Amino acid sequence: MFIVIRMKRLLVIASMAIVILFIFITAINNDNEPVWNIAEVDTELIDYFTPVIEEIILTRNRAMMENNLELLKPVYNTNTRNGVWAYEHEKKKMQYLYKWADKQGIKFTGIDSVFKVRWAKEQKNKTTVNFCVITDYSYEYLNLPDTPNHMRIATYHVIDLSVGIEGWEISREWYTDPFADSLSLDNLKAADNREYIMSQSGRDFSSINSRRIEAVEYADRYCGASDNEEYFFLYNKKYKNYNGLGGDCANFASQVLHEGGKFKKTGTWNYEKDGSRAWLNAQGFKDYLLYSGRGSLIARGTYDQVLKLSYKLLPGDIVGYEKKGKVVHVSVVTGADSRGYTLINCHNTDRFRVPWDLGWSDKGIKFWLIRVNY
Repeated sequence: MFIVIRMKRLLVIASMAIVILFIFITAINNDNEPVWNIAEVDTELIDYFTPVIEEIILTRNRAMMENNLELLKPVYNTNTRNGVWAYEHEKKKMQYLYKWADKQGIKFTGIDSVFKVRWAKEQKNKTTVNFCVITDYSYEYLNLPDTPNHMRIATYHVIDLSVGIEGWEISREWYTDPFADSLSLDNLKAADNREYIMSQSGRDFSSINSRRIEAVEYADRYCGASDNEEYFFLYNKKYKNYNGLGGDCANFASQVLHEGGKFKKTGTWNYEKDGSRAWLNAQGFKDYLLYSGRGSLIARGTYDQVLKLSYKLLPGDIVGYEKKGKVVHVSVVTGADSRGYTLINCHNTDRFRVPWDLGWSDKGIKFWLIRVNY
């Protein structure tokens, strides 16, 4: 079962609900292969550690909502180097989110989490737990109160737990951090950007063509962080998951254009048992779109340089993220929030209707805004 955690306006409301009944050998499996054999799963350990993981997620969500690092400390074993690193990283992530929120002119109003413990394994002085979680952040603009917006991010964790004075503590944690590429906003023109962003209006996409609509529907369904419980943590099983092989972002964007947007495969851009470079590689995908004529460049530059032009992006368009002269990530535009700010979906990490720069707004990043010619 999935466990649902909700917290609204600084209040922690823990609730447990069965959301999906499903077969164990195919559950929470982005690799399209069984993540375990039923005989290998220690269900008693899973049952025991599910409320432990729930409490950890609740505490981290509450610390984030209250911007309170003191709430965060008891979760970690800071007597170990790896425990300190895990705590320091969570601290940086919290600080980044609040800097980003200040730049954006928003405040967070709630955090909901849905999670699943995949397996748990006991060792000598620790227990290792593998779990996945979808976190839904609700926010509103400071000058547009009571108009909620939502973004969802799915992350996949392996943590080592050890017994501390007050209970179980994290002594080590591994996961793909959606904010790892941008833990500093010191170089952004926060005040100027905030004024511009907060002055914008919502956008109407009712006139976009059916191919764009179907592309977005596909992106929402198979992004891994869907708001439809039937598709929690789910990728399209027709395609390999390349997250462990360099990243799945271009594979997902290609699927969106082909399956949803009805673009036909070509000799350069194709997927049979495996994908071509133009299908799988972020740089290759960007090059293919622009050189084939299936895409055209709206703008390329730093965040400050492309911010205003980002409002030209339409659902079904593409955002590329360049580091050190190479596009290393791509996402698909899926809508806009109450102030018209462009939202995207992607894999690696999994995002659903997330502001296009969140986790990437660093001075070393350049953005490619690409119009897809449906």
